[in-house]
Amino acid sequence: MPDVTANGIQIEYDTFGDDSSPALLLIIGAGGQMIYWEFEFCESLAKKGLFVIRFDNRDAGLSTKFDEAGIPDMMAAMEGKPVAAVYSLDDMAADAVGLLDALGIQKAHICGASMGGMIAQIISYRYPERVLSLTSIMSSTGNPELPQMKPEVLAAVFKPVPAEREAYIEHNVNLWRMLWSPGFPFDEKRLRRVLAEGYDRSYYPPGMIRQSLAVLKNGYRKSLIASIKAPTLIIHGDEDPLMSVEGGKEISQLIPNAKLLIINGMGHDMPKEAWSQITDAIYDHAVQANV
Repeated sequence: MPDVTANGIQIEYDTFGDDSSPALLLIIGAGGQMIYWEFEFCESLAKKGLFVIRFDNRDAGLSTKFDEAGIPDMMAAMEGKPVAAVYSLDDMAADAVGLLDALGIQKAHICGASMGGMIAQIISYRYPERVLSLTSIMSSTGNPELPQMKPEVLAAVFKPVPAEREAYIEHNVNLWRMLWSPGFPFDEKRLRRVLAEGYDRSYYPPGMIRQSLAVLKNGYRKSLIASIKAPTLIIHGDEDPLMSVEGGKEISQLIPNAKLLIINGMGHDMPKEAWSQITDAIYDHAVQANV
């Protein structure tokens, strides 16, 4: 896979489809690698007529790591104690725009999941001239009054990650059992394959902690989100235990004329059985935004 220098760092990326088609930039969530936008999912969007770009955020996958920053104390930060973040979600938004610059793409449809949805929001209000449309999947506004993670989910998310391969996979299978869509079959075989590919490609737990701190420090940006003018689609599962569906609903209420698609039974993942519904919604939204 190729890489570019953008915003002062190296960014690993991959593309699908014809580069003369409208561009769709996919932004993954905290600790995720671009391969978590799975090949078949990206191919499906490309076959519909989009030039799909996926990439590793800073501090994940094969993009630049921030080892020198150390590992922040997330629990202290969540208790309101002063913990410095080495970078912000605004920096990560600038990375994504820098990637578009490096690829010679002036405007793109921006789609983010979870933390990636927050980054997509920032791109949409900081760089509106670069955004054809916004799609935010299972993301939120940062509003502290929204339903929060249950203590057992929070503890599982920040539980120390084993270094040994099989233990790492087992650890994450157990975590995803808590986050998975209760309305869909738990696809353990697919999950283990993706986790194994991710481990072999780049085992790097510290990046997830630093990215999570950037999410926490991002705060509640109500007025900025409300300033987004790009055509917006919100996709959220009604059974999301990590980012409540109320977050998706609030985004749709803040952004004028935003569309809201709630998928019944979906948690904090994108079950394969829902892919066609999700990809159709993304593509139809992109087409309507271009009219």
